[in-house]
Amino acid sequence: MSTDTSTPSSTPARTVDLSTTYLGLRLSSPIVASASPMSGDPRYWEGIERAGAGAIVLPSLFEEQIERESFAVDATLELGTDAFAESLTYLPELDDYDVGPARHLALVEQARERLTIPVIASLNGTSPGGWVQYARHLESAGAQAIELNVYDVIVDPSQSAADVEGRYLELVEEVRAEVNVPLAIKLGPWFTSLGHFALALQSAGADGLVLFNRLYQPDIDLDALDVTPRLQLSTSAESRLPLHWIGILRGFTSCSLAATTGVHDGADAMKLLLAGADVAMTASALLQHGPQRIAEILAWMGDWMAEREYDSVDQLRGSVSQRNVPDPAVYERANYYQVLQSWRH
Repeated sequence: MSTDTSTPSSTPARTVDLSTTYLGLRLSSPIVASASPMSGDPRYWEGIERAGAGAIVLPSLFEEQIERESFAVDATLELGTDAFAESLTYLPELDDYDVGPARHLALVEQARERLTIPVIASLNGTSPGGWVQYARHLESAGAQAIELNVYDVIVDPSQSAADVEGRYLELVEEVRAEVNVPLAIKLGPWFTSLGHFALALQSAGADGLVLFNRLYQPDIDLDALDVTPRLQLSTSAESRLPLHWIGILRGFTSCSLAATTGVHDGADAMKLLLAGADVAMTASALLQHGPQRIAEILAWMGDWMAEREYDSVDQLRGSVSQRNVPDPAVYERANYYQVLQSWRH
């Protein structure tokens, strides 16, 4: 019989591992600061990192913006050169001006110097040559991964869906052939057969999919009778669309899956991880509440996991995906009927 009469020590708090793997990169947490004015402002970088972000995505480098700047400077330099021969050598070369991707590449370099978390560069290109050229620049500047932001509204009725998807696949193939860092493709939800296209992107060389890009729709000014852009931040309800598709895609694609749009609190992020996301990206919540929102989200997630005796994000990821729920039809058309029937006056 034991004679030990010492008082048992209190049970230590359960240690929860919030780390995750995204694009082959091991991140300290599954919350990623997605591309936004805040992620592009160096004044906020350390705050984002201290709050616990696993990675940061810098704002997109837009190919057409770069080329507009270059063309404008080029036109200014050439003005009058036909009239005055000496002016041909008076002005400096175009490369001496701060145009093109120079400012954006400097931002990537600065972020790499100041941050210990992975820095992901975002690129929105419009031509195969442009995507390849600027992706190579971003890699050279130190980006640890590149997010190809496919934001393209097709208004030409002569272009078929097959044409558009083929062009995107060609872009991914060309970039993959030129850069060595991981590639994530940020897509909109408006593909007829998203599962098929996801597998095609994987075959073309995509390492990850970011679901989904928000379509910024124009509004009409009733006073000016003009079409004007109008920005609205996301709401938590919008996270259901990426949740739906991540729950479907988890299991039949080997790509990393990132959820974006509508991640405002810990519950939003947790639902997306349970559906199968590797990371949950947030922008609107940070713009509204500041970088400390990340710490609040992670604290809620840690408490939720400890209460339910989860040890890690790896353990719970995808446990409520289509392949793991009792009735997989809830991710399909049956869910449409169930939702309609759930309405009560």
